[in-house]
Amino acid sequence: MPVERVIVELPHHHHSRRGIDHRCSVTSRFFPARDHQPVAPDPDDETLSIYYPRTSEDRVKFRTKSGKKLTPHQWAVYDFVKTIPKGRVATYKDVAYAAGGSPRSVGGALRNNPFSPYVPCHRIIASNLFVGGFFGEWGKDHKTGTRYSDKISLLSQEGVQFDNSGHLLEADNVLWRR
Repeated sequence: MPVERVIVELPHHHHSRRGIDHRCSVTSRFFPARDHQPVAPDPDDETLSIYYPRTSEDRVKFRTKSGKKLTPHQWAVYDFVKTIPKGRVATYKDVAYAAGGSPRSVGGALRNNPFSPYVPCHRIIASNLFVGGFFGEWGKDHKTGTRYSDKISLLSQEGVQFDNSGHLLEADNVLWRR
């Protein structure tokens, strides 16, 4: 039976390709109310991959919700981060080495990631093995500290553990390098 309309649910702070209905929100699905833990997304979920442009032609046409194009550097970062398996993490420096640019430019690309959770930006940590930033917030002392808790919770659900100061435990088992 053919599908007439596909609705991809996106968090309100993310962007989508034109033509996708973004009136719905996965805020409750992936980032529920503060009294609940966020649910780790399933990267194999077909509904999440539907709107990720793969061809260069699609990428040239792609615009964020605000009408902006993504740079080749942003595409390189997203393509690399997509390959990090569940239960593993990489550093901003490792991503910069693989995709080009600097660790800070990787952070900028991920802060504005229009494809989360399909591009799992929560799997990127600082080189000193600190949990790092998430959606533009850095650490539990940043404003509300809620994003820090969300990132720790998502990674914990994938089997990645941090100590009380937010530093990675068992780094040899979970650091991923391609």
